[in-house]
Amino acid sequence: MKSFFSVIFMNLWGFDLIIFLVAVFTAFVYYSTKNSAERLYRKLHLTVFVPDARSSSMEADSEVSKLKETDVVDMRNHTGKLYSLFVNLTGIFPLLGILGTVISLLGMVSDMSNVQGNFYGALTSTFWGLIFSIIFKILDGVVAAKIEDNEKNVQLFLERNSAQGVQARE
Repeated sequence: MKSFFSVIFMNLWGFDLIIFLVAVFTAFVYYSTKNSAERLYRKLHLTVFVPDARSSSMEADSEVSKLKETDVVDMRNHTGKLYSLFVNLTGIFPLLGILGTVISLLGMVSDMSNVQGNFYGALTSTFWGLIFSIIFKILDGVVAAKIEDNEKNVQLFLERNSAQGVQARE
């Protein structure tokens, strides 16, 4: 019986490499999404919330006057596109695992001399697909909360700006 780790990594240069490459790209998209959400949060923080001890009211007023609705909406849309890409990439990991399993099992049909090795290779694709799916689903929970918070803050910012615009015209 082969050791657990040798079985897990035996197909690494096979189909599992594709799963790892997609995981690296997904990690990059996650990092970009998280940074974009953080930038939007910092941009809106002084406009939505009452200034705290670290920032004076004058600083908050200065930040609010520099902030344009179009910039906020553009930042929100950019973050939304990145998040959508991240969610879609996260969703394909189980499918990649199943595809790797099918490809390995099809290879087993043509070469019956190494049934056990091909079977282990088939299972490793499913294993890595599920592992990366679980990891990125957990990370999705972290970034989804920030994006949802940003959506509420953008909506509040837009409502306050439209109310101030109406008051200024009156």
